[in-house]
Amino acid sequence: MQRIRYSRYLKSIIILLDLVVIASIFIFFFLSRNAELKYNQETWYQNAFSLILLFLFWMLLSGRTKIYNIPRNLTYTLFLERLLIHCLLFILGVLLIGKVSYNVFFNSDVYWLSFYLFFFIFLAKSLIYFTIKYFRSLGINHRNIMFLNEDSSTEVLKNILINRKDYGYKIFNYSKSGISSADLVEFWKKNGIHTLFLPTDHSLTENTESEIFSLAEANKVHVTLIPSITQSDFFLYDLEYIQTQPVLNQARYPLDYYSNFLLKRVFDIIFSVLVLVGICSWLFPIIAIFIKITSKGPVFFLQKRYGFHEEVFHCIKFRTMIVNDESATKTTEENDSRITKFGKILRKTSLDELPQFINVLKGEMSIVGPRPHMLAVDNYYKPKIGRYSLRSMVSPGITGLAQVNGLRGDFGDVEVDMKKRILADAFYVRNWSFVLDIVIILKTILLVIGGDKNAK
Repeated sequence: MQRIRYSRYLKSIIILLDLVVIASIFIFFFLSRNAELKYNQETWYQNAFSLILLFLFWMLLSGRTKIYNIPRNLTYTLFLERLLIHCLLFILGVLLIGKVSYNVFFNSDVYWLSFYLFFFIFLAKSLIYFTIKYFRSLGINHRNIMFLNEDSSTEVLKNILINRKDYGYKIFNYSKSGISSADLVEFWKKNGIHTLFLPTDHSLTENTESEIFSLAEANKVHVTLIPSITQSDFFLYDLEYIQTQPVLNQARYPLDYYSNFLLKRVFDIIFSVLVLVGICSWLFPIIAIFIKITSKGPVFFLQKRYGFHEEVFHCIKFRTMIVNDESATKTTEENDSRITKFGKILRKTSLDELPQFINVLKGEMSIVGPRPHMLAVDNYYKPKIGRYSLRSMVSPGITGLAQVNGLRGDFGDVEVDMKKRILADAFYVRNWSFVLDIVIILKTILLVIGGDKNAK
């Protein structure tokens, strides 16, 4: 097994850095607003106790928000979601304490204090996050892993780990055709293997599988099972307990609860009205004029797509191609001759998607959700990828988790990229939260401003 020399200390260092940032901000505000108490020893004793209580509140809160449970494959989007929830709850707690407490430590311009807390904690933790990612991309603090009995599911995961060097995984290939206990143990010890990835849908015999698990346990090698990409059983049930007996109950997703659905729908309506009135009211005529000047045909392009529970609706976009007979059956290619010059600009900036805010108001789409594909694409991949239909459990979105993580377009290895995109959509359906939607929207705005290299 690979010896873990740094990771066990990393979390403690991060926690200490967070507490130093919090203490520094509070002490700075206290001294800058209460200079006359600078040398009052009794006041410092009282405030030291207040600071300890804040530390305890921060740590207790972290058990709920899990900001220190940071797996190496955690994306920045999900990291921001946890951080935003944690900071908002912490600041809310500080504001409430400041309102009910007469302690000067909690009443030093509490609103400015909250702003500085949010800003510097966000800055410090983002800096730590990207620093760790950078060192892992250099091969520092890596995990030695291997795949056994590879199939299409392991191919997708392997592709992800190869592309995301910042996850810090070093892959060792086990090239021997047969599986021998002695050879496997020797391979683990020689390469310091930490994790063995094994597909659930494998060709190993029951005895061989049991032997591998026993050997892994004896040699302190972690075993991670990879669900089959063609099966959806793992997404249909949740593991629960009746006393100590494990049972599999049919899964309920966050947006199955009416309160969550209502929150998302109200936000969709408010956000769409603001965009349509504040931006689209003057931008639509400008875009329409340029479309008409640069090519013949209608301004808008309507295409049938599957929506919530696979109900067909007409997705509205600005037309970016010349009028052609393949628009409903043929996906976009690199350097596609059908795309107009102005259409390339619209696609690069994602401005061609703006009319979909009308779809949102009509209730056919949401601001955030799995991106709807043309019917031909859905019909082609649905029988190939078992969890594909899980996307239709929520309304399709103008933007989504897959898109802000670069999983868009029809270029490269399309089959593998589509599987990765569906996995991202399935994750969103099962792990939706309002804060996650906000983070995805913020990342989308940054992509539109900076230009998305994956938008073709």
